[in-house]
Amino acid sequence: MSDFDPSFLLDVPPYPREGYATLADRLAAILRTRNDVLLVQGEAIIALEAAATSIARPKMRALNVVTSPYGRLFGLWLERSGAEVAHLVAQPGLPVTVEALTGALQARPETNLVALAHAESATGILNPLPEIARLARRQGALLVVDAVASVGGHALDVDELGIDIAVIGPQKSLGGPSGLSALSVSSRAWEAIMRPDAPVASILSLADLRLNWLDSGRGELPGMPSPLEFHALEVALDRVEAEGLDALIARHTLAAQATRDGLAALGLPSWVEDRDASNLVTAALLPAGLSADAVVRHPAAIAAGLDKGVGDLPRDPVRLNHTGPRARHEVVRANLSALGQALRECGVSVDVAAAVAAVDVHYRDRAAGMRLV
Repeated sequence: MSDFDPSFLLDVPPYPREGYATLADRLAAILRTRNDVLLVQGEAIIALEAAATSIARPKMRALNVVTSPYGRLFGLWLERSGAEVAHLVAQPGLPVTVEALTGALQARPETNLVALAHAESATGILNPLPEIARLARRQGALLVVDAVASVGGHALDVDELGIDIAVIGPQKSLGGPSGLSALSVSSRAWEAIMRPDAPVASILSLADLRLNWLDSGRGELPGMPSPLEFHALEVALDRVEAEGLDALIARHTLAAQATRDGLAALGLPSWVEDRDASNLVTAALLPAGLSADAVVRHPAAIAAGLDKGVGDLPRDPVRLNHTGPRARHEVVRANLSALGQALRECGVSVDVAAAVAAVDVHYRDRAAGMRLV
C-alpha cells in the first residue's frame, strides 16, 4: 500500500466566490482571447458535449473533422441536437489535410459550422488549425475547436484564429486537475446559442451557464463547486504564469524534438512527420511483426508509462508521453531508455545509449543557449 495519506483532502476550505472570475480571466490570457470564458465542473468531455449540444440546431450544416474517436463523438452530439452533419474522416490516426477540408467545403458551400480537434493524444498528431481557421472564416462558418491536447503545448491564439468556441482542460500541458474544464465563447457563438429553443435546465446548457453565472456577475458557480479542483487549478495556473506561456510551449517543443531524434537513433520512425506531430505525445512505429502489446507489457515500459496508440489503426504504434510535468529531460530520457530495453527483450537490436545521447544533445544545446543569453 502507498504511504500517501489522503485524509487531508476531506478538509479543503471552500473556494472563494470572487476567485472564479479571476480563474476565468487567467485562462482567457492563456487562450489569448477577449471572448467570454466559462468554467465547467467536469472533465473536458462534458464541456465538449455541452458545446455541441448548445450550438447545434435543426438545419445547421456542420462539417465535423474526425481524426480520433472523440471526433466521432462530437459529430454524434451535433446530430443528436438536430444539425445536418458531414463527417470528414481523415486517414486512420493521421491529421486531416487542408486539401481534403477545402474539397469538403467546396462540395458543401452552405456549411455554417466547422468542428475539429487541434491535437490528438490518441496518436500524437497535430491538425493544421491555422489553415483550417482561414478556410472557415472564408466560408463564414462558426469554428469549434477541441484544444484540450494542445493548449499550453502549442501556440493557440483564439482571437487571431477566429475560434468561436475553444474547449480546454487543464490536465495536460497546463499540469492541472482533470475534474474541471473551460470554454471560450465568441459573440458569434452566443448568437447561435442564445435562441428561443436553446436547451436549458441541463448540465450541458451553455445558455444556463451564461444566465446563471456570466450574466449574474460571475460570482458563485451554479451547483456545488468542488473546492479541491479549483484550488488545484489556481496552483497550476500559478506555475504556468511563473514559467511563462511561451516557455511552457518551448519546453514541450523541446521534449518532442528530443523524443523524435531519440527514436531515430533507435532506428524507429515516428508515426508522422514533424510538421504533423503533437508536442505532447510522440507515437513510434515498431518493426514489422512486433506488436505494441508485447512492448508495453515490459516492466520498464510500464514504469515509464508507455502505451499503445488508440483507435482503429493500420499499424500498431507505441506512444511516449511528454506532457505537462513530463516534458522534462529526465522523463524524455527515461521514455527512450525504457522503450529500448523493451525492444531488446523482444529480440530487436537497438542502441539505447545512442538514443539517450540524442536526447541529451538537445538539452545540452538548450542549456548552452541559455548561458549565452
